[in-house]
Amino acid sequence: MLKLKIISGQILILTGLVFSIVSCTGKNKPLNETPTRGDIRISVDESYKPLIDAEISIFTTFYPYAKITADYKPEWDVINDFINDSVQIIVTNNKLTEDQIGYLREQQIIVKTVTFANDALAIIINKENTDSLLTYNNIQDIFTGKITSWKDLNPESELGEISVVFDNSKSGNVRYFKEKFEISGNLPDNFFAVNTNAEVIDHINRNINGMGIISVNWISDTNDSLSMSFINKIRVVAISQPYMDESTYYRPYQGSIYQKSYPFTREVYLISRETFTGLGSGFIAWVTGEKGQKIVLKSGLVPATMPIRMLQIANN
Repeated sequence: MLKLKIISGQILILTGLVFSIVSCTGKNKPLNETPTRGDIRISVDESYKPLIDAEISIFTTFYPYAKITADYKPEWDVINDFINDSVQIIVTNNKLTEDQIGYLREQQIIVKTVTFANDALAIIINKENTDSLLTYNNIQDIFTGKITSWKDLNPESELGEISVVFDNSKSGNVRYFKEKFEISGNLPDNFFAVNTNAEVIDHINRNINGMGIISVNWISDTNDSLSMSFINKIRVVAISQPYMDESTYYRPYQGSIYQKSYPFTREVYLISRETFTGLGSGFIAWVTGEKGQKIVLKSGLVPATMPIRMLQIANN
Protein backbone atom coordinates (compact mmCIF):
# COMPACT_ATOMS: atom_id res chain seq x y z
CA MET A 1 0.00 0.00 0.00
CA LEU A 2 1.37 3.38 -1.02
CA LYS A 3 2.15 5.52 1.98
CA LEU A 4 1.18 9.17 1.62
CA LYS A 5 3.29 11.76 3.36
CA ILE A 6 2.38 15.37 4.12
CA ILE A 7 5.35 17.63 4.78
CA SER A 8 4.88 20.22 7.51
CA GLY A 9 6.29 21.27 10.86
CA GLN A 10 9.08 23.53 9.62
CA ILE A 11 9.85 26.81 11.34
CA LEU A 12 11.81 29.70 9.91
CA ILE A 13 13.92 31.90 12.16
CA LEU A 14 15.58 35.15 11.19
CA THR A 15 19.33 34.96 11.71
CA GLY A 16 20.69 38.21 10.37
CA LEU A 17 19.93 41.36 8.49
CA VAL A 18 20.39 42.61 4.97
CA PHE A 19 19.21 46.19 4.59
CA SER A 20 17.54 47.18 1.36
CA ILE A 21 17.14 50.93 1.37
CA VAL A 22 15.69 52.76 -1.60
CA SER A 23 16.86 56.30 -2.03
CA CYS A 24 16.82 58.78 -4.84
CA THR A 25 17.36 62.48 -4.94
CA GLY A 26 15.08 64.42 -7.19
CA LYS A 27 12.66 67.27 -7.53
CA ASN A 28 9.18 68.18 -6.39
CA LYS A 29 9.74 67.10 -2.81
CA PRO A 30 6.65 67.95 -0.72
CA LEU A 31 7.20 70.44 2.08
CA ASN A 32 8.31 68.78 5.35
CA GLU A 33 8.25 65.23 3.93
CA THR A 34 11.07 62.96 5.09
CA PRO A 35 11.53 59.16 5.26
CA THR A 36 9.74 59.19 8.63
CA ARG A 37 7.32 62.11 8.26
CA GLY A 38 4.59 63.02 5.82
CA ASP A 39 1.29 61.85 4.37
CA ILE A 40 1.21 59.43 1.42
CA ARG A 41 -1.17 57.00 -0.22
CA ILE A 42 -0.02 53.64 -1.57
CA SER A 43 -1.80 51.07 -3.72
CA VAL A 44 -1.65 47.45 -2.56
CA ASP A 45 -2.78 44.15 -4.04
CA GLU A 46 -5.67 43.10 -1.80
CA SER A 47 -4.00 39.72 -1.31
CA TYR A 48 -1.55 41.40 1.09
CA LYS A 49 -3.95 43.42 3.22
CA PRO A 50 -3.21 41.58 6.52
CA LEU A 51 0.55 41.94 6.07
CA ILE A 52 0.59 45.58 4.93
CA ASP A 53 -1.92 46.61 7.59
CA ALA A 54 0.51 45.22 10.17
CA GLU A 55 3.55 46.89 8.58
CA ILE A 56 1.85 50.30 8.47
CA SER A 57 0.50 49.97 12.01
CA ILE A 58 3.93 49.29 13.54
CA PHE A 59 5.77 51.77 11.31
CA THR A 60 3.44 54.63 12.25
CA THR A 61 3.70 53.66 15.92
CA PHE A 62 7.45 54.23 15.73
CA TYR A 63 7.01 57.34 13.56
CA PRO A 64 3.84 59.15 14.69
CA TYR A 65 4.29 62.01 12.18
CA ALA A 66 4.01 59.53 9.30
CA LYS A 67 0.62 58.78 7.76
CA ILE A 68 0.38 56.01 5.16
CA THR A 69 -3.02 55.24 3.64
CA ALA A 70 -3.22 51.93 1.78
CA ASP A 71 -5.81 51.43 -0.95
CA TYR A 72 -6.40 47.68 -1.38
CA LYS A 73 -7.31 46.74 -4.94
CA PRO A 74 -7.03 43.94 -7.51
CA GLU A 75 -3.67 43.67 -9.23
CA TRP A 76 -4.81 45.27 -12.50
CA ASP A 77 -5.95 48.43 -10.71
CA VAL A 78 -2.78 48.58 -8.59
CA ILE A 79 -0.57 48.58 -11.69
CA ASN A 80 -2.76 51.18 -13.40
CA ASP A 81 -2.53 53.47 -10.35
CA PHE A 82 1.24 53.31 -10.63
CA ILE A 83 1.45 53.88 -14.38
CA ASN A 84 -1.03 56.77 -14.20
CA ASP A 85 0.90 58.50 -11.36
CA SER A 86 -1.93 58.12 -8.85
CA VAL A 87 0.52 56.70 -6.29
CA GLN A 88 4.29 56.58 -5.87
CA ILE A 89 4.50 53.17 -4.15
CA ILE A 90 2.71 49.88 -4.87
CA VAL A 91 2.77 46.35 -3.40
CA THR A 92 2.24 43.57 -5.93
CA ASN A 93 3.47 40.12 -6.96
CA ASN A 94 3.68 41.20 -10.61
CA LYS A 95 6.71 43.08 -11.89
CA LEU A 96 6.20 45.81 -14.45
CA THR A 97 6.70 44.82 -18.06
CA GLU A 98 9.58 46.21 -20.12
CA ASP A 99 7.05 48.29 -22.08
CA GLN A 100 5.68 49.81 -18.87
CA ILE A 101 9.17 50.55 -17.56
CA GLY A 102 10.09 52.09 -20.92
CA TYR A 103 6.97 54.27 -20.92
CA LEU A 104 7.86 55.62 -17.48
CA ARG A 105 11.50 56.11 -18.45
CA GLU A 106 10.36 58.35 -21.29
CA GLN A 107 8.79 60.53 -18.59
CA GLN A 108 12.11 60.54 -16.72
CA ILE A 109 10.70 58.22 -14.04
CA ILE A 110 13.09 55.56 -12.77
CA VAL A 111 11.28 52.50 -11.41
CA LYS A 112 12.81 50.81 -8.37
CA THR A 113 11.67 47.26 -7.52
CA VAL A 114 12.47 45.50 -4.23
CA THR A 115 11.53 41.91 -3.37
CA PHE A 116 10.55 41.83 0.30
CA ALA A 117 8.60 38.57 0.83
CA ASN A 118 7.89 35.14 -0.60
CA ASP A 119 4.25 34.12 -0.74
CA ALA A 120 2.20 31.13 -1.82
CA LEU A 121 -1.25 30.61 -3.26
CA ALA A 122 -3.30 28.28 -1.11
CA ILE A 123 -5.97 25.98 -2.50
CA ILE A 124 -8.81 25.74 0.03
CA ILE A 125 -11.89 23.56 0.32
CA ASN A 126 -14.89 23.19 2.60
CA LYS A 127 -14.30 21.71 6.07
CA GLU A 128 -16.61 18.80 5.27
CA ASN A 129 -14.69 17.88 2.14
CA THR A 130 -12.05 15.23 2.94
CA ASP A 131 -10.38 15.25 -0.51
CA SER A 132 -7.51 17.41 0.72
CA LEU A 133 -4.61 15.68 -1.08
CA LEU A 134 -4.31 16.68 -4.73
CA THR A 135 -1.53 16.36 -7.26
CA TYR A 136 -0.04 19.19 -9.27
CA ASN A 137 -1.58 17.61 -12.38
CA ASN A 138 -5.00 17.57 -10.68
CA ILE A 139 -4.84 21.34 -10.25
CA GLN A 140 -3.66 21.84 -13.81
CA ASP A 141 -6.48 19.66 -15.13
CA ILE A 142 -9.04 21.65 -13.12
CA PHE A 143 -7.76 24.91 -14.61
CA THR A 144 -7.79 23.55 -18.15
CA GLY A 145 -11.27 22.01 -17.80
CA LYS A 146 -10.20 18.37 -18.01
CA ILE A 147 -11.50 17.80 -14.46
CA THR A 148 -14.80 19.39 -13.46
CA SER A 149 -16.24 17.08 -10.79
CA TRP A 150 -15.08 15.84 -7.41
CA LYS A 151 -15.83 12.32 -8.68
CA ASP A 152 -13.14 12.87 -11.33
CA LEU A 153 -10.69 13.25 -8.45
CA ASN A 154 -12.16 10.57 -6.20
CA PRO A 155 -14.66 8.08 -7.64
CA GLU A 156 -16.02 7.48 -4.13
CA SER A 157 -16.82 11.15 -3.57
CA GLU A 158 -20.48 12.07 -3.06
CA LEU A 159 -19.87 15.68 -4.11
CA GLY A 160 -20.83 17.23 -7.43
CA GLU A 161 -19.26 19.75 -9.77
CA ILE A 162 -16.20 21.61 -8.52
CA SER A 163 -17.01 25.30 -8.10
CA VAL A 164 -13.71 27.21 -8.28
CA VAL A 165 -13.78 30.68 -6.70
CA PHE A 166 -11.11 33.37 -6.84
CA ASP A 167 -10.89 36.89 -5.51
CA ASN A 168 -11.52 39.15 -8.50
CA SER A 169 -11.75 39.13 -12.28
CA LYS A 170 -8.70 41.48 -12.33
CA SER A 171 -6.83 39.33 -9.81
CA GLY A 172 -3.15 38.49 -9.76
CA ASN A 173 -4.06 35.16 -8.17
CA VAL A 174 -5.83 33.84 -11.23
CA ARG A 175 -3.25 35.48 -13.57
CA TYR A 176 -0.57 33.45 -11.80
CA PHE A 177 -2.23 30.14 -12.62
CA LYS A 178 -3.09 31.12 -16.19
CA GLU A 179 0.56 31.94 -16.81
CA LYS A 180 1.83 28.80 -15.04
CA PHE A 181 -0.50 26.51 -16.98
CA GLU A 182 -0.17 28.52 -20.23
CA ILE A 183 -3.87 29.29 -20.50
CA SER A 184 -4.42 32.03 -23.08
CA GLY A 185 -8.21 32.02 -23.25
CA ASN A 186 -11.04 32.06 -20.76
CA LEU A 187 -11.16 29.80 -17.74
CA PRO A 188 -13.74 26.96 -17.64
CA ASP A 189 -17.38 27.78 -16.90
CA ASN A 190 -17.13 26.45 -13.34
CA PHE A 191 -14.75 29.31 -12.33
CA PHE A 192 -16.26 32.32 -10.56
CA ALA A 193 -14.95 35.65 -9.29
CA VAL A 194 -16.04 37.43 -6.11
CA ASN A 195 -14.38 40.62 -4.82
CA THR A 196 -11.81 39.81 -2.12
CA ASN A 197 -9.82 36.98 -0.57
CA ALA A 198 -12.05 37.19 2.50
CA GLU A 199 -15.12 36.62 0.32
CA VAL A 200 -13.46 33.55 -1.18
CA ILE A 201 -13.01 32.10 2.31
CA ASP A 202 -16.61 32.87 3.22
CA HIS A 203 -17.88 31.27 0.00
CA ILE A 204 -15.90 28.07 0.59
CA ASN A 205 -17.16 27.94 4.18
CA ARG A 206 -20.74 27.91 2.86
CA ASN A 207 -20.33 25.65 -0.21
CA ILE A 208 -19.24 22.05 0.15
CA ASN A 209 -18.50 21.73 -3.59
CA GLY A 210 -16.26 24.79 -3.59
CA MET A 211 -12.54 25.15 -4.20
CA GLY A 212 -10.95 28.52 -3.47
CA ILE A 213 -7.73 30.29 -4.43
CA ILE A 214 -6.27 32.76 -1.90
CA SER A 215 -2.96 34.20 -0.81
CA VAL A 216 -1.74 32.20 2.18
CA ASN A 217 -1.18 35.58 3.85
CA TRP A 218 -4.87 35.51 4.85
CA ILE A 219 -4.63 32.31 6.87
CA SER A 220 -1.01 32.04 8.04
CA ASP A 221 -0.61 34.37 11.03
CA THR A 222 -1.22 32.09 14.01
CA ASN A 223 -1.15 35.05 16.40
CA ASP A 224 -3.83 37.00 14.56
CA SER A 225 -7.44 36.35 15.60
CA LEU A 226 -8.85 37.22 12.17
CA SER A 227 -6.43 34.89 10.40
CA MET A 228 -7.30 32.08 12.82
CA SER A 229 -11.03 32.68 12.38
CA PHE A 230 -10.53 32.23 8.63
CA ILE A 231 -8.42 29.06 8.90
CA ASN A 232 -11.03 27.52 11.19
CA LYS A 233 -13.63 27.90 8.45
CA ILE A 234 -11.85 25.96 5.72
CA ARG A 235 -9.42 23.14 4.93
CA VAL A 236 -6.10 23.78 3.17
CA VAL A 237 -5.22 21.35 0.38
CA ALA A 238 -1.82 19.63 0.30
CA ILE A 239 -0.32 19.35 -3.19
CA SER A 240 2.42 17.21 -4.71
CA GLN A 241 5.28 18.61 -6.76
CA PRO A 242 5.10 18.47 -10.56
CA TYR A 243 6.75 15.50 -12.25
CA MET A 244 7.87 14.15 -8.88
CA ASP A 245 6.89 11.46 -6.39
CA GLU A 246 3.13 11.78 -5.95
CA SER A 247 3.18 10.12 -2.54
CA THR A 248 4.52 13.28 -0.90
CA TYR A 249 2.30 16.33 -0.45
CA TYR A 250 3.02 19.84 0.75
CA ARG A 251 0.90 22.55 2.29
CA PRO A 252 1.84 26.24 1.92
CA TYR A 253 3.71 26.50 5.21
CA GLN A 254 6.83 28.65 5.58
CA GLY A 255 9.25 25.73 5.28
CA SER A 256 7.78 24.50 2.00
CA ILE A 257 7.52 28.07 0.65
CA TYR A 258 11.17 28.70 1.51
CA GLN A 259 12.34 25.44 -0.06
CA LYS A 260 9.85 25.83 -2.95
CA SER A 261 8.67 22.28 -2.37
CA TYR A 262 5.12 23.66 -2.39
CA PRO A 263 4.57 24.22 -6.12
CA PHE A 264 2.65 27.52 -6.12
CA THR A 265 4.99 30.14 -4.67
CA ARG A 266 5.73 33.70 -5.79
CA GLU A 267 7.67 36.80 -4.82
CA VAL A 268 6.11 40.00 -3.45
CA TYR A 269 7.46 43.38 -4.51
CA LEU A 270 7.52 46.96 -3.34
CA ILE A 271 7.75 49.14 -6.45
CA SER A 272 8.56 52.85 -6.27
CA ARG A 273 8.56 55.78 -8.68
CA GLU A 274 9.39 58.30 -5.97
CA THR A 275 11.81 60.99 -7.24
CA PHE A 276 13.26 61.92 -3.84
CA THR A 277 13.98 60.29 -0.50
CA GLY A 278 10.54 60.72 1.01
CA LEU A 279 8.15 58.77 3.18
CA GLY A 280 7.73 56.10 0.52
CA SER A 281 11.46 55.40 0.56
CA GLY A 282 11.37 55.34 4.37
CA PHE A 283 8.56 52.79 4.38
CA ILE A 284 10.39 50.57 1.88
CA ALA A 285 13.53 50.73 4.03
CA TRP A 286 11.40 49.75 7.05
CA VAL A 287 9.70 46.79 5.38
CA THR A 288 12.98 45.43 4.02
CA GLY A 289 14.81 46.10 7.29
CA GLU A 290 14.93 44.06 10.48
CA LYS A 291 11.62 45.11 12.06
CA GLY A 292 9.66 44.92 8.83
CA GLN A 293 11.05 41.51 7.97
CA LYS A 294 10.10 40.19 11.40
CA ILE A 295 6.53 41.22 10.60
CA VAL A 296 6.78 39.30 7.30
CA LEU A 297 7.97 36.25 9.25
CA LYS A 298 5.20 36.57 11.82
CA SER A 299 2.60 36.83 9.06
CA GLY A 300 3.48 33.34 7.84
CA LEU A 301 5.30 34.47 4.70
CA VAL A 302 9.03 34.13 4.10
CA PRO A 303 11.29 37.20 4.46
CA ALA A 304 13.27 38.05 1.32
CA THR A 305 15.94 40.44 2.62
CA MET A 306 17.12 38.62 5.74
CA PRO A 307 18.98 35.34 6.11
CA ILE A 308 16.93 32.68 7.87
CA ARG A 309 17.46 29.23 9.29
CA MET A 310 14.96 26.41 9.32
CA LEU A 311 14.15 24.06 12.17
CA GLN A 312 12.47 20.72 11.53
CA ILE A 313 9.82 19.80 14.11
CA ALA A 314 9.26 16.06 14.41
CA ASN A 315 5.66 14.89 14.02
CA ASN A 316 4.70 12.25 16.53
